[in-house]
Amino acid sequence: MHSIKLVAIAGLVGLSVSQAFAEDTMGTMTMMKGGQVTAIMPDGHMGTMMPDAKTSAEMMKMAKPIKHCMMMMTDAKGKTYMIDTSTKKAQAECEKMAM
Repeated sequence: MHSIKLVAIAGLVGLSVSQAFAEDTMGTMTMMKGGQVTAIMPDGHMGTMMPDAKTSAEMMKMAKPIKHCMMMMTDAKGKTYMIDTSTKKAQAECEKMAM
């Protein structure tokens, strides 16, 4: 009976770990939290922060709203590019990918 409990617990742990690795490799997208700031560097690495109210207000003075879906990609050398999604066809592809 005790060994059955151990096997069941090990199975649950294994399942949760495999889900975490699957999500990491599939590149799932998540939404930003309200007030969160994300920085994307030219080499593709990213950072996020939750600024205090004063810093957030200062940043909002520089901010512009996003008008349509935006896409970024990284080349084989690791350099990050922003894709022009200003055409209707590009916007449709971007929105399809984001779904």
